[in-house]
Amino acid sequence: MEKPHAPATDRNRDPILAVLRLHFADRRHVLEIGSGTGQHAIHFAAALPHLTWQTSDRPQYLPGIRLWLDEAGLPNTPAPIALDVNAPPDLSTRFDAIFSANTLHIMSWPEVERLFAVLPGLMTPGALLCCYGPFNYHGRFSSESNAQFDASLKSENPQRGIRDFEAVDALAHGAGMTKLEDAEMPANNRCITWRFASPA
Repeated sequence: MEKPHAPATDRNRDPILAVLRLHFADRRHVLEIGSGTGQHAIHFAAALPHLTWQTSDRPQYLPGIRLWLDEAGLPNTPAPIALDVNAPPDLSTRFDAIFSANTLHIMSWPEVERLFAVLPGLMTPGALLCCYGPFNYHGRFSSESNAQFDASLKSENPQRGIRDFEAVDALAHGAGMTKLEDAEMPANNRCITWRFASPA
């Protein structure tokens, strides 16, 4: 099996890392939801060695993630775990940071709702959630390229699509989170960070 490779990860990893250096400087145990190929994990774990970076994804993606982790051989990347919002595991571990990139527009909206319902059970008080990807604001696309991307997503699966920031922020608020930063990123993406206190 060849290692999976997502070219976009090579392009966006350093701008995301700049945000993580700021917000995850005092964190220790990160859960990455939807680790995909595993490329982000090894880049961030190598650059932020004070973090234990726990990868996760649906079972079918775990072999590819293991290939990247095994090749890198980093001491702070434990074996990936299976995590599906439709059948979330009962994890005994709680995390002081959660990161997810390019997942919300791939999930259906009911799955996004389930994700935010599950998050409080995975987070310690004061934990941070950082989500990277495209967002709409006030029901509008932020660029023509995002509108085209949204149309492409919906052509593959009508339940996919770029999410409205206001709707996602409302889910976060309902889960006990407060927005800390909404950072502009290249290629009309955002990196949004929330802090978890307790369920509202």
